[in-house]
Amino acid sequence: MLEIRPLGLDGVLEIAPRKFGDDRGFFSETYNARAFAEAGVTLGFVQDNHSFSAAAGVLRGLHYQLPPRAQDKLVRVTRGRVFDVAVDIRHGSPTFAKWVGIELSTQKWNQILVPAGFAHGFVTLEPDTEVIYKVTDYYAPEQDRSIRFDDPQIGIQWPVDIAGVQLSEKDRAAPVLAMADVFQYSPEGALK
Repeated sequence: MLEIRPLGLDGVLEIAPRKFGDDRGFFSETYNARAFAEAGVTLGFVQDNHSFSAAAGVLRGLHYQLPPRAQDKLVRVTRGRVFDVAVDIRHGSPTFAKWVGIELSTQKWNQILVPAGFAHGFVTLEPDTEVIYKVTDYYAPEQDRSIRFDDPQIGIQWPVDIAGVQLSEKDRAAPVLAMADVFQYSPEGALK
């Protein structure tokens, strides 16, 4: 059984799998295609990714892939804590450039579903943090894009001092949203 809560942007969901513990530890089914489908989430995941960040204040994002290789992401933390963000980058959407953020942690044992059409990023809130996420398409470098994490048009309220975050060169050089390749919104749900 899954607890699913909409986070205020079209298709962005918090998902809390059940956790069964005893004196040995715990067991949790973090993904089950049938349970997700019963909850209205029917996605075909094809790849799992695992990132480790040694320090607090490592910021990864805002990342996405363009069609035809767009990715939905199901993100969870297996060690530590992050502040995780999804940004609507579907030009023409009523919520274009709006963002939602949520803390993911091993203590909360929650996940976020970030649909295709949204940029995704996170900042670590403690050292030795590990993030695992499933995606619905394979990594495609020719479709891989990023947007500045501190773009004032988006205005993400990161819960850390952004002057001290650790970034990759790719993220440091990312364009602002106004200069980025983005999706075109369609009320029918198709992404272009």
